[in-house]
Amino acid sequence: MNIKEVGDAAGLPAKTIRYYEEIGLIRPLRGANGYRAFRESDMHKLSFIARARGLGFTIEECRKLLALYDDKDRASADVKALAEGHLRDIAAKIAELRAMEATLQGLVHACAGDARPDCPILSGLAKPEAAKAGAACCD
Repeated sequence: MNIKEVGDAAGLPAKTIRYYEEIGLIRPLRGANGYRAFRESDMHKLSFIARARGLGFTIEECRKLLALYDDKDRASADVKALAEGHLRDIAAKIAELRAMEATLQGLVHACAGDARPDCPILSGLAKPEAAKAGAACCD
């Protein structure tokens, strides 16, 4: 398969595939003409990486997952530990996003949104301690 065919099959753009090759995640064969010649195994790896990246795994986590996938003597506990670590990271990000949402909701609620120049949103953003606490600041 050429890069377009494998990209279509894996749902990845050619630029991403070239990058994955550059960093060693995949190693397609090269024809006599120098063009990449992708095997079914390359397509499966690219699809695997695309799904893992879609779940937010980092490149290095994908590298570890691929190594575990290729290791037929792996312990599923190793895979689970990696996934659990990633799940903890996602939970922490969700908590951060919820805190950001609460802070912004407080600031938006405090703003009248009228023609007056005073703005609790801008005031709150200017006072990091108020924004961190999630408080809507009114000057």
